[in-house]
Amino acid sequence: MGKYEKLAQDIVVNVGGKENVSGLVHCITRLRFTLKDESMAQDETLKNMDGVITVMKSSGQYQVVIGNHVPEVFEDVCKILDLENNSGESEPPKKQKKIGLLIDTVSGIFQPILGIMAACGMLKGFNTLFATLHLYSETSGGYLVINAAGDALFTFLPLFLGYTAAKKFGLKPMIGLALGAAMCYPGIQGSAIAEGAKPLYTLLNGTMFASPVYVDFFGIPIISIDYTGTVIPIILTVWFASKCEKFFNRYVPDLVKFFFVPMLTLLVALPVAMIVIGPIATFASTLISEFTLMIRSFSPLLAGAIVGATWQILVIFGIHWGFIPVYINNIMTLGYDNVMMPFFACTFATSAVVLGIYFKTKDKKLKQMAIPNFISGIFGVTEPAIYGMLLPLKKPFIISCIAGGIGGAFYGHFNFRKFIMGGMGIFELPNMMNPDGSMGNIIVALVGIVISMTVGFLLTVIFYKEPATQSNLDGKVTKENITETNEAEETILFSPLNGKVIPLEEVKDAAFSSGALGDGLAVLPESGELYSPINGTVVALFPTGHAIGLSTDSGVEILIHIGMDTVSLEGKGFETSVSVGDKVIRGQKLIDFDKEAIISAGYDIITPIVITNTQDVLSIKKTNKADVTNNDMLLTVKR
Repeated sequence: MGKYEKLAQDIVVNVGGKENVSGLVHCITRLRFTLKDESMAQDETLKNMDGVITVMKSSGQYQVVIGNHVPEVFEDVCKILDLENNSGESEPPKKQKKIGLLIDTVSGIFQPILGIMAACGMLKGFNTLFATLHLYSETSGGYLVINAAGDALFTFLPLFLGYTAAKKFGLKPMIGLALGAAMCYPGIQGSAIAEGAKPLYTLLNGTMFASPVYVDFFGIPIISIDYTGTVIPIILTVWFASKCEKFFNRYVPDLVKFFFVPMLTLLVALPVAMIVIGPIATFASTLISEFTLMIRSFSPLLAGAIVGATWQILVIFGIHWGFIPVYINNIMTLGYDNVMMPFFACTFATSAVVLGIYFKTKDKKLKQMAIPNFISGIFGVTEPAIYGMLLPLKKPFIISCIAGGIGGAFYGHFNFRKFIMGGMGIFELPNMMNPDGSMGNIIVALVGIVISMTVGFLLTVIFYKEPATQSNLDGKVTKENITETNEAEETILFSPLNGKVIPLEEVKDAAFSSGALGDGLAVLPESGELYSPINGTVVALFPTGHAIGLSTDSGVEILIHIGMDTVSLEGKGFETSVSVGDKVIRGQKLIDFDKEAIISAGYDIITPIVITNTQDVLSIKKTNKADVTNNDMLLTVKR
């Protein structure tokens, strides 16, 4: 339990007890209970409780107003209600574009393991390098131990992602870990099942999706694949499992919930992964490999460009496996592969983009990540760079795909081949030596590397620009944007909106109109842009984007709440431009919101701007203007 354990216990008791709570979410200032019987709640007791500002009832919710520390109180209340690890209902995430949401989700899931991933990539690379230099042999114990240290994370990646994805989606982390372990279980891998076995039958026989079935799940065919080292299958499985867990939590009796909910979640989620998610990945990879073969029949250059440009995307979704049978079959029958090999350009394009970011960025954290990721990439391990840098920054990822596509087109046009399987990154080069002793193919390989790296580096240096908030980290704040803080400790807050000034008392929300959440003013916005009123830091940003908390360097804390009860819109109509922890400057756009859509949905658009730590300030002077723009002073705070 956290430091608000006592407060959380008192709140639960006075809303009618655990049994009276059928749902709980929170916004930026209040706990929003859904109670079975609101008459059981002790309104006056709650209102007089230390730590509770007031109580409100609206839209079928029983709202206990807490203030800025509501997330911590929410966590403790969840634990009392057996909604630990956010397994209960929480505020739905802000709506985003689907691709952006996917990228942000994948990046967020990888974030906790980026450091160890970069370390493992370097271990693998150096181990191969030292073995190649004959410092020790690949059969020595030292090589095996170091290789295990470097390779284990990538082989059992679903375990790590199962854990981090579970935390991301609100599933109990140990269930996510168990799902990841199950997907890496040796006996369930497609290659292990198929080895020495005869298929029961072939599903979709006669089509490009013909798939041998070796096992079934109580009569339902399972199309087996190798899940070790994959990314998207475990993420999708954990997401589905999180929905299952919430469903079972709702209906399984408390007496047996402890073990029945995890059991039922595993029992449903894993078969769905094997029966549905696996085949989708298989069919998608087959479709892509067949499409590439068709393109190659009339344009090797175009086919190479497609492989080079999309390889990283295919790997992320785990649908690159369709090329593996083609690759192996080509080497076994033709003595070389030239269909999959254009992917070779991606490795070096990715490394060059990372190098370009290193020279272009002024963000110390990015610089720190760039060097190990570059080294790891050259050795053929690009995952740390992709998931740690390129995907979160988005544009560098696109650049790496373009550079990989150009390099891949070169390889396709010049019939670049690989004659022996094995190797990664620069260590693949020996396997590209033509058995007849000619050097032409090696020269093509090296020229392709130069092309991919040159294009990737130059495009990054030319087109990559850091977000304004990152450059600000170095203190490059222009004079005109400096918050006006004078020697008398007066901090001026400019209006974050263009619109009509409204006294706080006229806001139709008791928590704001009573001043319980702080003193300030409200603005009836004329447009849908919210700007920073100060130079400072984003200290809170609700996932739905309807409310934001800021803090100046002098310690003035500000809450801006766009509209009333707009949390119910679940992010619809809001788009944020910053994140928690970002440094912002006065006049910087923070949030775009669709004013007309919010009004059409029946919500009041009036926006309170309040100083939440009024106990720490001497006075707050308010503007006399009836109408303001974001260049007008709104509040002057004296500390």
